[in-house]
Amino acid sequence: MYSSLYCKRWISLTLLVTAVVPGQDRASIRVDVDLVNVLCSVRDKSGALVNYLKRDDFVLLEQGKPQTIRHFARETDLPLTVGLLVDTSNSQVRLIEDERRAAAQFLAQVIHPKDTAFLVSFDAKADLLMDRTSSTKAIKTGLEKLRENSPQMQRRGGTGRPRGTVMYDAICMAARERLRAEPGRKAIVLITDGMDVGSKLRIDDAIDAAQKADVIIYSIYYVDSKAYGGAEWENRRGRSVLLDMSQQTGGRFFRADRKHPLKKIFDQIQEEMRSQYALDFVSSDQTRDGLYRRLQVFLRDPNLTAQARKGYYAPKN
Repeated sequence: MYSSLYCKRWISLTLLVTAVVPGQDRASIRVDVDLVNVLCSVRDKSGALVNYLKRDDFVLLEQGKPQTIRHFARETDLPLTVGLLVDTSNSQVRLIEDERRAAAQFLAQVIHPKDTAFLVSFDAKADLLMDRTSSTKAIKTGLEKLRENSPQMQRRGGTGRPRGTVMYDAICMAARERLRAEPGRKAIVLITDGMDVGSKLRIDDAIDAAQKADVIIYSIYYVDSKAYGGAEWENRRGRSVLLDMSQQTGGRFFRADRKHPLKKIFDQIQEEMRSQYALDFVSSDQTRDGLYRRLQVFLRDPNLTAQARKGYYAPKN
């Protein structure tokens, strides 16, 4: 029953109230209720995930005003749709094989029969390499396309490719075209150095698209320093962009390096995806203005920290 209620961020529930009026036929009164849902992860001071909490442990605010949590659940069994977005631009050539191997293991572990995944590569353009599937064979074939689509492989075949990294465009495409209409839990796993060159859209567009589609962004900052002259190169702008997109949507930012290999990061993402709480509420502000509303989730225990998206868009008449 609960899974059916969770299909979208805003769900219109029509309640039929039957009133008996003396001397008249029964009258039906329709009441529309907009249900907002928020996925949340909780960690203690050591950073460990906490999975024993109850509804009364949470405080949920919209625009600074307390909201009543109508439905509460540990969401480990709802359908999951994962969009894997991989930067295949020239600066990432040496990393693609490592990304492919780690992604194959991650998807094999996280995608169950009722779950699906799709794959998008992006450089000067965004390409859908694998449409939504739960088939391990189809996932393996899709990840092979990622290797074949890399600049290194294409150069071996004698073909050139334009320079560019349309990261924001790829995120918007994935959120709007592949995730917005999907039920259940939805996430984008983004592997890139955070450089965007050539997108028609901007970071605010990418964040808005993810929030409107109810999508969490897990960003993995992965840099090949050799592509930038061999020195230990630090892209502060790229890191800041990835951190912002993850925080605004309730996801996490990771940095891949020797101490934190991709496999370890994917394991952490998988654990978090299976350890979330769902907090559903009906806004005390029933104005259907389509505007953005800030959300805050707190725990009554000050030693615990909630990780959830920072806001949502109200429905519009």
